[in-house]
Amino acid sequence: MDGWIESILTFVRENRDWAFWIALVFAIGENLAFLSIIIPSTAILMGVGALVATGELTMLPIFLGAAIGAIIGSFLSYFIGWRYGPAMLGVWPLRNHPDQVERGNAAFLRWGPIAVLIGHFFGPLRAVVFVMAGISRIPLWIFGPVNVVGCIGWAYLTPLVGEGVGHGIGKVWTLIS
Repeated sequence: MDGWIESILTFVRENRDWAFWIALVFAIGENLAFLSIIIPSTAILMGVGALVATGELTMLPIFLGAAIGAIIGSFLSYFIGWRYGPAMLGVWPLRNHPDQVERGNAAFLRWGPIAVLIGHFFGPLRAVVFVMAGISRIPLWIFGPVNVVGCIGWAYLTPLVGEGVGHGIGKVWTLIS
C-alpha cells in the first residue's frame, strides 16, 4: 500500500496543476460509503500536505478540492442510505458487523449530528457514518450543516497535519545534515 501512496504522491508532484482535481477525487472516495475502506485518501492528503511544506504545492487548491470532494462523497452516501434504508444493512461490510450497525444506530439516536461530525475525523467510522445517517433518517436540515462543517474541517486539517509533519521532518533533516 505504501508504494501505491508514494506513486500517487509522485503523480501529484509531477502534475501540480491538477492538485485541485486530484484532491477532489480522493476526497470523494474517502467520504463515499464503503469506498474509503479500500482507498487511503487521508494518508494521501497528508502526504500532499507534506508536499505543501516543501513548497512544491500550495494549500488552497488542495483544501478546496478536498472540501468539495468530501461534501459530494458524504452527501451521496447520505442519500444512498436514505434511499435504500434498511436494505443497505444487507450489503458488505454492514451485513458482516450487525453489532457495529446497532452501535452506530445507538450513537445516532443519542448524539445525532455530533456523530456525523466525529465521523469525519475517525477513519473507520467515516466509511459508514454518512450512509448510516441516511439509514437512521437524520433530517437533511440537521445533517447538512453539520456535515458541511465536518467536511471543511477535515479538508483543512488533514493536509495541514501533513504540512506540519513535513515542516518537522525538514527541520530534523536540517539539524542532521
